[in-house]
Amino acid sequence: MNRMTYKGYSAKINFDERDGLFWGKVMGIKESITFQGDTVAQLTEDFHKAIDHYLADCANQGRTPDKPFSGKLTLRISPEIHAQIAAAAARSGKSLNRWVSEALKDITHWPDS
Repeated sequence: MNRMTYKGYSAKINFDERDGLFWGKVMGIKESITFQGDTVAQLTEDFHKAIDHYLADCANQGRTPDKPFSGKLTLRISPEIHAQIAAAAARSGKSLNRWVSEALKDITHWPDS
């Protein structure tokens, strides 16, 4: 998957064959921020402008901008479930973190990065 990063915000990049342009969507935040460009240079410029505009708009409105998700997730589960997933991870030869991460990726149908 093609991605771009600016000021800690990451975006997934796509190409629209019909319109012949690149477009992107910022991932990992609640807000919907999209941008586009005919070239990679234009796409990059529009991405930077979109993030800068979002941050300025938040500052002007006195609200805290969404921060990109950190990738850290704390869960509270029963000890029985914890034991079961730890055993499943061990059987697969993977760490608990890797096993859970891959399981969540599979059920959300997230593509390889």
